Amino acid sequence: MARILVTGSTDGLGRATAESLLDQGHQVIVHARSAGRATAVADLADRGADLIIADLADRQAVMDAAAELDGGAAIEAVIHNAGVISGADLLPVNVVAPYLFTALLRTPTRHIYLSSGMHRGGSTDLDGLDWDGSRQTASYSDTKLFVTTLSAAIAERWAPRVSAHAVDPGWVPTKMGGAGAPDDFDLGHETQEYLATDPHLSITGGYWHHGEQRQPHPAVADPRFQERLLAALADATGVALP
Repeated sequence: MARILVTGSTDGLGRATAESLLDQGHQVIVHARSAGRATAVADLADRGADLIIADLADRQAVMDAAAELDGGAAIEAVIHNAGVISGADLLPVNVVAPYLFTALLRTPTRHIYLSSGMHRGGSTDLDGLDWDGSRQTASYSDTKLFVTTLSAAIAERWAPRVSAHAVDPGWVPTKMGGAGAPDDFDLGHETQEYLATDPHLSITGGYWHHGEQRQPHPAVADPRFQERLLAALADATGVALP
């Protein structure tokens, strides 16, 4: 059984993912933004899940959480599920936090990043972005294009030791997606569970939707855009990929 970190696991797809992994017998680390939000996963903690608290919009909090996690038992997989849909926190939460966890956690051999079909509407313009989040300088689509590209870059750089995949969970009925969202909620989290745990998985660099690989935005596989993005993140955070 694997030890798996699921960020943003107090509700929606993140909670469903964490709960399902616990049901399968895996060791799960659930994540909450604050102590107040942690009450939403108290039942999962009662079942044996570990808990990490960190506001992913706060860069130092992310780095402190990574150091705390590295001081514990080895983590085999990270499901980078946490995300916001609007506001100044878009870049810090949707892109910078998964980048920092990827760069700083030493032991995971699988990284799964939550993308969106909306990434296809994102821009590759990296000029003028406020990675600190003091103001909004990117759209939701931009951030999903960036994190999908991060996934592809990790797959390219770290294969075969580490596998990386991006998952479009679909438009599912969550707090973010809205109660009227038409997609299947269970299919929205089953793919990332498979990618985090299947012992026979031998591929990397996929972009997935409901268990099938799809073609992402062409920029995702562009090595020049990958390098520009990684350089921008390293410059903004002071943390380079190993």
